[in-house]
Amino acid sequence: MYKDNKIWIGRSNEEDVVIYPSMANRHGLIAGATGTGKTTTLKVMAESFSDAGVPVFLADAKGDLAGLCKTGVMNENIQTRIDSMQITDFAFDSYPVTFWDVYQEAGLPLRTTISEMGSLLLARILGLNEVQSEILTIIFKIADDESQLIIDTKDLRSLISFIGENLDTYSSRYGNIARQSLGAITRSIIALESQGGELFFGEPALDIHDWLTTDINGKGKIQILECEKLMQNPTMYATFMLWMMAELYETLPEAGDLAKPRLVFFFDEAHMLFDTASKALQAKIEQVVKLIRSKGVGIYFITQSPSDIPNEVLAQLSNKIQHSLHAYTPAEQRKARAASESFRVNPEFDTYETLLNMGIGEALVSVLDEQGIPTIVKRTKILPPQSMMGVLDPYERQAVIQNDLLSNKYADMVDRDSAYEFFERLKKAQYEEQEALKEQQRLEKEEAARQKQEEKERLKAEKEAAKAKEKAEKEAAKAKEKAEKEAAKAEQQKKKKVDQAINNVASTTAGTIGREVGNTIGSTFGGKLGKRLGGNIGASLGRGIFKTLLKR
Repeated sequence: MYKDNKIWIGRSNEEDVVIYPSMANRHGLIAGATGTGKTTTLKVMAESFSDAGVPVFLADAKGDLAGLCKTGVMNENIQTRIDSMQITDFAFDSYPVTFWDVYQEAGLPLRTTISEMGSLLLARILGLNEVQSEILTIIFKIADDESQLIIDTKDLRSLISFIGENLDTYSSRYGNIARQSLGAITRSIIALESQGGELFFGEPALDIHDWLTTDINGKGKIQILECEKLMQNPTMYATFMLWMMAELYETLPEAGDLAKPRLVFFFDEAHMLFDTASKALQAKIEQVVKLIRSKGVGIYFITQSPSDIPNEVLAQLSNKIQHSLHAYTPAEQRKARAASESFRVNPEFDTYETLLNMGIGEALVSVLDEQGIPTIVKRTKILPPQSMMGVLDPYERQAVIQNDLLSNKYADMVDRDSAYEFFERLKKAQYEEQEALKEQQRLEKEEAARQKQEEKERLKAEKEAAKAKEKAEKEAAKAKEKAEKEAAKAEQQKKKKVDQAINNVASTTAGTIGREVGNTIGSTFGGKLGKRLGGNIGASLGRGIFKTLLKR
């Protein structure tokens, strides 16, 4: 409750225990064993800050903080507590709440970009070793130097792939970049995407200024992050919360000492932030916690034991609310002893014994007074919440989400032109260039083949022409030879005919001459024998003479 311009936490021996708003940005701690009332204390403080007009952010690990948006109702336990604390002006109320969810199931999408997360925090989420973390830093440097927007995981994977394809060039400019490390980083990114990382990294990214608002009644808006699923990945949850603190620190201007904080940030399960944190990361946490006070932001860590918080950070937590601790082992007793000794002693009770024996809803409280001095520790009964206790009905939650004005801004993801699109265009251009080159080579090959075919056909035609010419010449020669042979044959036949004719003439003439000679001889010798002998001699003599004459 907000009473007399003070954050009313509870009551100790009829005395109100309060936090002065001007000291609320000195940070604080809510600690205690499981089931001792830390969540109730957190809820009461969130309500009081909202009533004071201070915006609040808190993580809901179990879903029981969502009831802040709904007016509480009286029950026997609340009535008993009110009566025991002698409160007469208690009233139930509801508060302006915006629900957020990284996984986009039980609240508005809560996103950031890879660039805004930064290499140091991203390396922790990805679980990279020292060498891989250094290479991731180089990758971010390359993105800055080449003005590449790294918004989501596909942008980062595209950039890593491009660096791998041009490894020699980048290694010569930025130092050795091992291909194996690029592969390991890519595998870690893919694993993160499978855990919902592709939902967390994107746009519209969260604008912290949207949290620094009040409703029409002047109540500070309460931002509730649904963390039941997120906390199943402790490293991602812790790193995400650290990113939000760092974002507040880097975004908000210096404010100096304000009458009340600009924002109060509750960090539940705070031990997850420091588990496995590197020295560099722990140094960043310490820096943020120390310096964010000047930006008007108060950070309250919620955890089981103060020993979960490093001493350098614990020393910055001035407003302490310590619920009961269990000390069943020597180690637990030492932790409880250390926690009790961190308070200013109250002579009315033994702090250590009280710490071990308080009931549910009781706490040891020490805060800063108006002069910034820690008050003595007081055993305090914490107020009951004014809003509804328990889990909110899913339909009521969805109604709150849909009616929230911020849903118009954050509900739908925007995928603007960034590194992924740039490299896709580059790949497309390279592909088209390669295809054009292939087409050119194909055309050149076809042209060469055409020319080769033409040359082949020309040579074939020339060969066939030469062959035809040769054949024609052979045929002409053959025809000539044949003609000559036929002419010779004809000549021979002619000659033969002439000779035959001559022979015939000769024979005829010879016959005639022979007959004449025969007749003469026959006449001389008489008888048939004389005629025959005369005819033969006459014929032979006639032919011989005739042939001799023809030859001449």
